[in-house]
Amino acid sequence: MSALRRVFRVRFGGPAPRKTASAIVVLLLAACVLTLASCTAVPTQPAATAAAAAGRTVTIMTHDSFAVSKEVVAAFQQQCNCQVRFLKSGDAGLALNKAILAKAAPLADLFFGVDNSFLSRALAADIFESYASPALANIPADLKLDPQNRLSPVDFGHVALNYDKKYFAEKKLALPAALRDLTQPAYRGLVVVENPATSSPGMAFLLTTVAVFGETGDYTYLDFWRALRVNDVLVADGWEDAYYGHFSGGSGKGERPLVVSYATSPAAEVFFADPQPAESPTGNILPAGQTFRQIEFVGILKGAANADLARQWVDFMLSETFQADIPLQMWVYPARSGVSLPEVFTRHAQTPAQPAAITPAQIEAGREKWLKAWTDVVLR
Repeated sequence: MSALRRVFRVRFGGPAPRKTASAIVVLLLAACVLTLASCTAVPTQPAATAAAAAGRTVTIMTHDSFAVSKEVVAAFQQQCNCQVRFLKSGDAGLALNKAILAKAAPLADLFFGVDNSFLSRALAADIFESYASPALANIPADLKLDPQNRLSPVDFGHVALNYDKKYFAEKKLALPAALRDLTQPAYRGLVVVENPATSSPGMAFLLTTVAVFGETGDYTYLDFWRALRVNDVLVADGWEDAYYGHFSGGSGKGERPLVVSYATSPAAEVFFADPQPAESPTGNILPAGQTFRQIEFVGILKGAANADLARQWVDFMLSETFQADIPLQMWVYPARSGVSLPEVFTRHAQTPAQPAAITPAQIEAGREKWLKAWTDVVLR
């Protein structure tokens, strides 16, 4: 299994659903167990506060795709004079359900991994306490989706179409300019997507089609999916199967040159190649309003045994130290403004100027209905 496959399997999932070492080794270690390591320079606390924290452990409940370098974890441990424990709890939806069920006796001090597709559900469950970190001043307003600051934005990424550059060049085939183009005969049998019931990128793509085509009118999201099915779309269980098993570009071993993935995937193709090419073998298709911006949040759980350490951890996640570590660990963008991105991001990743317009409240109200209707139309 290639390094890229291992990274993206952690980040984007196989059969279980969201929107990763030397970076490869560190990244793999972080994806398995994130605990202790050596230190880097971070301002220390006052001695009295540090003494009070000594011997204590702050526990962060996360989804399985969370990753951070051991040096960064060690920096926080030095700062707080405490230990850090990560409680990985499955995909984002499953982990959130566990946190909700444990509301009366929290399993951790914090929860990381709620994204905007689950935001309304998380807030309605009333499991998070408000905390306005001073570091929120460095976070753009459009990422702050909770006015009460129960959940603070940490990172964001974009689900988008990737294409195989070599295929389109050799076939002299124009790239689709919009999602609806995928239903044209020229792209018959060329597209692979993920099942939204079993994949977070799949769900993000379904939400994108709802936002683009709507539920009523002459051409709805279900009309698009019916046409895509007629045009021989292939539905894979998860991102790994879609990207490595059926996509023809880059690390893919399949025959389909269009895949639902992430706008950072071309950068990852370059980063993990040996030797690294000057240009990525894959590219992005980013029509205005037709990609999905996935934002991930952290929040302090009500009843946390170590609420003071939890507040420090939120501050740390929004600090430059942690935020600068995000791109090559989780292959998404830091939420904090002004954080320098690695060169592989600036050269080979892209940020869509205008993502799909759909709110967390709309998602929460329609998710299950849309999923059932999609299953009926595409899989039956």
